[in-house]
Amino acid sequence: MRKLVMFIFLSLLFPAQVFAFDPNYLISDWDFTDPFALDFNQIQHYLNRGFLGDYLTEDWEGDDTYATNIIWETAQTRGISPKVLLVMLQKEQSLVEDDDPSDSQLDWAMGYAVCDDCSKQDEAIQRWKGFGKQVNSAAMQLSEGYLEDIDNYGTTQGVYGPGVDVEIDDTTVTPINAATAALYAYTPHLHGNENFVTIWDRWFSTNYPTGSLLQAAGESGVYYIEYGFKRPINSWSALLSRFNSDLIIEVNPETLDNYSDGRAIDFPNYSLLHDDDENIYLLVDDSLRPFDSVDSFYTLGFKDDELNEIDSDDVELYEQGATITASTASVTGELVQLSTNDAYYYLQGGLRHAVLTQDIALARFGLSSRIIEPVEVEQYAEAAHLLIPDGYLIKTTTDPTVYVIAEGERLPIGSESIFNSFGWQWNDIIDVSDETLALHRLGDAIE
Repeated sequence: MRKLVMFIFLSLLFPAQVFAFDPNYLISDWDFTDPFALDFNQIQHYLNRGFLGDYLTEDWEGDDTYATNIIWETAQTRGISPKVLLVMLQKEQSLVEDDDPSDSQLDWAMGYAVCDDCSKQDEAIQRWKGFGKQVNSAAMQLSEGYLEDIDNYGTTQGVYGPGVDVEIDDTTVTPINAATAALYAYTPHLHGNENFVTIWDRWFSTNYPTGSLLQAAGESGVYYIEYGFKRPINSWSALLSRFNSDLIIEVNPETLDNYSDGRAIDFPNYSLLHDDDENIYLLVDDSLRPFDSVDSFYTLGFKDDELNEIDSDDVELYEQGATITASTASVTGELVQLSTNDAYYYLQGGLRHAVLTQDIALARFGLSSRIIEPVEVEQYAEAAHLLIPDGYLIKTTTDPTVYVIAEGERLPIGSESIFNSFGWQWNDIIDVSDETLALHRLGDAIE
């Protein structure tokens, strides 16, 4: 009976969806034409998987440069997403993940100008030979050829266009959008475009939002996803001091490989750090608050055996916070509740942060609080109010929509299938009030 109730609950929560290769829709027009979908370093990160990571060759104008720069410059010049260029390199010649490609793979990297029955030795196509020329010509064909034709005439080559039926491999395909039509014009086969979608989904479809905690299956390390980078958490104490370990999502190692490395999280929150120049700091999230003197350090009740060593060069990697003096109150932070109206505040380092609902207090601090008089709170300077932490799953009791919190926004999760594909757990969803929900700005849906 319990399983039946859960099934009914999930059916109400999300409409049932089955995701498979849809020949009528390959990727969105936006994904196809977003030249900023990856920055230069992220392109380099993908190319580091194989030979192209340090491949020096000629660009389409004959100047020596690296493959990463060719892809980045082509994306910007031709208005085609660097993600699309990477996927096509992999689809056509397996180049992104090949450690030892042949000269032929590199020379005909995008399969441009090489038809099914053509010889690569044909004199007529030699002007497109070479990695740089292949990337540029393929991107130019997609944007200035196919997409412009579709925009001007509704089809390209008089065959491929949105809403236009076309027979491909004995199957009627009706492209939904311009991107799909352009990809079929480039590769007029179902299998080749199914490979494109497979690679795209493997690399880009599961894009975890900021706040996600990921762990590769069978491995002990945990990573914090932030702004598209993965930050290794180098100790269990650092993890527990900053995050909810119940929210760790197990993923395959390849998923983690898709993220560039971010700065490591080495120390627990509120660690006391001591650098080579005898400076002492308090770590507060990702900022270091310096003590104005050793006397202040002792006056506030800290001891030498609490200090952890940090290299002076590493200090520069942190944001520098306000200086701590002997009179700084609530240095390591505490949750308090007013005796007059039960309002919550988080006091830390001389600042007061309003905690506007009990839901937020519970999610962040577990409601362990000290009762305090308003006059004491007023001695602290007002600072930004706190929200539900990034990475949390929330919904209200009046609406079945589930949201994940990321960068302070609530992102609606579009379906049960998407929820499951990200590895989220149903028992991690917390119910919050309508007031709590409204405090979080509505962001883009995860679809």
